[in-house]
Amino acid sequence: MLKKILLLAALTAVMATNAATARDQIRVVGSSTVFPFATAVAERFGKTSSFKTPVVESTGSGGGLKLFCAGLGAEHPDITNASRRIKQSEVARCAKNGVGDIVEVKIGYDGIVLANSRAAGPMSINLKQLFLALAKQVPVDGELVANPYKTWHDIDASLPMSKIEVLGPPPTSGTRDAFVEVAMESGAKTFPMLKALRKTDKKHFKAVAHTLREDGAFIEAGENDNLIVQKLETNPAAFGIFGFSFLDQNVDKLQGSRVNGMAPAFEAIAAGKYPISRSLYFYVKKAHVGTIPGLHDYVAEFTSEKSWGPDGYLADKGLIPLQDADRAKVRAQAAVLANLSM
Repeated sequence: MLKKILLLAALTAVMATNAATARDQIRVVGSSTVFPFATAVAERFGKTSSFKTPVVESTGSGGGLKLFCAGLGAEHPDITNASRRIKQSEVARCAKNGVGDIVEVKIGYDGIVLANSRAAGPMSINLKQLFLALAKQVPVDGELVANPYKTWHDIDASLPMSKIEVLGPPPTSGTRDAFVEVAMESGAKTFPMLKALRKTDKKHFKAVAHTLREDGAFIEAGENDNLIVQKLETNPAAFGIFGFSFLDQNVDKLQGSRVNGMAPAFEAIAAGKYPISRSLYFYVKKAHVGTIPGLHDYVAEFTSEKSWGPDGYLADKGLIPLQDADRAKVRAQAAVLANLSM
């Protein structure tokens, strides 16, 4: 009987090892915003190391974390990128599926821009006006009503006469999460009645602040930010919401709107002056380190100065780097694969 148990345990161990080593290439999923940075690191890693170039997919932050937390083994991704921090509920989902040890790597900062074609005029807008343009319900005469604004000019005479038409990310996107939390909530709090609602009924306030229009003024354009860029080129009257890096890579075609008087620029985002900014991350499945070849080395490449430093190749892609001391701290934690702490 003991021999049978030992044999079964040995067979199980062999099967687990075979499953883990069935893939010899790192698989990365997640944020469309982090996608160009992860792709650049993957390509450099494939060229300069003895490992295969990692496969990087743009699935959105929420979609990536869902795939990441689904379980262990070669059929599940090793890394997920995120343009927001992992949620406690996602950590719990991971744990439920056996993904207990997670390494968090904060890679830098990004701004969320409201951009349009250079063929049209530039726009300067504040967060209150942005909320009025995109919220499903807005305050009118002390009551919440269905958004009545058809043109930007309806909101304020200083804004364009064109109809409100904004292309943006879906609910699975970290950019969407960050935009509603940073921009829409801030805009909502400029109204006394909504500021008061936040104190008395935070859940209701969040529903009002986070729910975007469904009448055609806001159009979900999927996880591919490059597709939004292309659509703005063909429709100069429209605006798009996406990460600063995509604006930075398309400055010959697009222009970013000033928000609260501040233009979306590298220096303004790094200094925390641009009002719609967020942190960027990737998460590593610690159980896959040592079974999926090159995983630890990929992390080392991403956190090297030649990659994410102020003069690194990711800065050329639009990544806003962490401060020197913060980079040193994150690099040290990543090197020892320190577990995520919420």
